[in-house]
Amino acid sequence: MRALSSLRWKIALTTTMVCCMVAAALGILVHNVVARQMVGEVRKAAGTELDHALGHYEYGTTHGDVNIVFDPADLPRPLRELVGRGQTGSMVALQRGKPVMWAAGPADGKALAVWLPFGTTRERLRDIDTAILASAVLAAGVVALAGLFLADRISRRLSTTAAVARRISAGDLDARVNLPAEGDDPGPSGSRDEVRDVAHALDSMAASLQARLEAEKRFTADVAHELRTPLTGSLAAAALLPEGRPKEMINNRLRALHLLTEDLLEISRLDSGVERADLARVELGRAVERAVAGVAGIAGITAGTGAGAEAGAGAEAGPAASVHVLQDAVVVTDRRRLDRILANLLANAGKHGRPPVEVTVEGPVLVVRDHGPGYPPDLIEQGPQRFRTGDPGRGRGHGLGLTIVMGQAAVLEIEVTFANAPDGGAVTTLRLPVGRLPQGD
Repeated sequence: MRALSSLRWKIALTTTMVCCMVAAALGILVHNVVARQMVGEVRKAAGTELDHALGHYEYGTTHGDVNIVFDPADLPRPLRELVGRGQTGSMVALQRGKPVMWAAGPADGKALAVWLPFGTTRERLRDIDTAILASAVLAAGVVALAGLFLADRISRRLSTTAAVARRISAGDLDARVNLPAEGDDPGPSGSRDEVRDVAHALDSMAASLQARLEAEKRFTADVAHELRTPLTGSLAAAALLPEGRPKEMINNRLRALHLLTEDLLEISRLDSGVERADLARVELGRAVERAVAGVAGIAGITAGTGAGAEAGAGAEAGPAASVHVLQDAVVVTDRRRLDRILANLLANAGKHGRPPVEVTVEGPVLVVRDHGPGYPPDLIEQGPQRFRTGDPGRGRGHGLGLTIVMGQAAVLEIEVTFANAPDGGAVTTLRLPVGRLPQGD
């Protein structure tokens, strides 16, 4: 049923139905015209024979035609009534079980009738009807095939355009429809092709979008590179300041700006597509435990094991990130990049979520969950966007952490999904590849 609902079948069926309706109308029109002409010829011949018969009857002579009958018993009743009113007429009816054309007129108060065989005329009409029906079926078939061919051509080009649009939506900005230009198409010159217009508009939109994104990437990379050198000098100069609260505040701001610059540089490298993973087989459970322990104390996160574990420092050290290994698995990944992903997810949970923060390993699936307000709806639907956070104050991060998570996950071919738990809290699910190492690794 899905195939019949496609555009090509809709166009083919529509053209076939229209052709059938036109053929039926023309067939009925031709049938009526031909039937009227053929019946009129037989009726005229019968009327001529009746005039001759009435003339011979009036003068008492014999016409000599065996088809002349005086007051026949099988004369049709409507014709007999017409003759009874003193009029002449003709009609098709049966005579001894055979179709004939009757013609009758008054003669001494009775009906004088003649008849001509009508079977041959009826057979000719049937032959004509058969020819009309065969022509209509042939025409409908030809039109259906032509409509299917045309619809298939239109549908294939629209399907190609839709496929390219989906690739562009998925991030492949190099995808193009590349339909031939109007002058290169072998079709009629001067004709307008709306499908080509849509395809060219999509290609133009993709090219414009790609150019803008490339310009944005270059701008981000240039800004990060330009800021890196003066920031390094500023950090060195700040170290020479006398100890005290002003020095601490300056160092904190400079370190935050330095981290932002490094994040921008990392995003620029990920955007450029030059990053390559150093893949190896890794025991996921042990790697996650080490990664969580390695980010202990960052963004208020403290390492812990078991459900609801807390660090010895208590509340001052921040909430614990507990690791639950339900089922360990060996995955193919880059340990350093996986640590970076986990560090950003835990930092995001520490900044925007609430304790406890839980990291669960079940086979090749890794889940990071907090118990805060959860992810914003637009992040779940559209994914992370740089410089956009769920924090209304915009004072706790720059929205780059999850962007880096997505970039590093793309390098490692990790599937990342964002969701909110039914009872509250942000849930990030990572599905890691478990295939073989590439040749030569």
